[in-house]
Amino acid sequence: MSIIEDISDFIFVEDKPEKVDAIMVAGGSFPEPAEIAAELFLRGLAPHVIIGGGVSVKLGAFPGSRTKREVYTGQYGTEFDFYLDVLLRNGVPRRAILGENRSSFTRENAVFARQIVDASGIALHKAMLVCKSFHARRCLMFYQSAFPQTQFLVIPFHGYDITKQNWFCTQYGVERVLGELRRCGDQFTPEDISRFAQRP
Repeated sequence: MSIIEDISDFIFVEDKPEKVDAIMVAGGSFPEPAEIAAELFLRGLAPHVIIGGGVSVKLGAFPGSRTKREVYTGQYGTEFDFYLDVLLRNGVPRRAILGENRSSFTRENAVFARQIVDASGIALHKAMLVCKSFHARRCLMFYQSAFPQTQFLVIPFHGYDITKQNWFCTQYGVERVLGELRRCGDQFTPEDISRFAQRP
């Protein structure tokens, strides 16, 4: 099991929630990450929630909510529109929400989030990053590259019921996790390596 454990420990990053400067939600079409962000906000753990996402780079459109369609019934043009509705419905005031509607993939989520933070003047020393559990390492990789001086705590959501404990039990789980493992290598650039190498 050692190779499975090694892959699991690398891909599935998870931290405990604590007080931070902002909560960030990586783009997507599951409402649960934004619901988790709302819960963390309402616990008083951050003054801001930063969301992002335009349309799927694969589909060229927002596909609609993958779960809880009976709750989130809006006509959402982008992932931002969707997450904004989820946050508002779950008690987050509009003044606390920042975001963008242009990004189409994870690296852009991070890069555009950096633009938002810089434009708003938020001093982002520590942030919580909410994302799908099997997407955690790649998501952390890109956000850490965009925010090299920020400490990130990853708060995962078990999308598609894929977890650290069961991913290797189904063909679909294996495909998703090994796909993430491959992308972590394929999408990690020399510029990323340089930024990480310069971190204190």
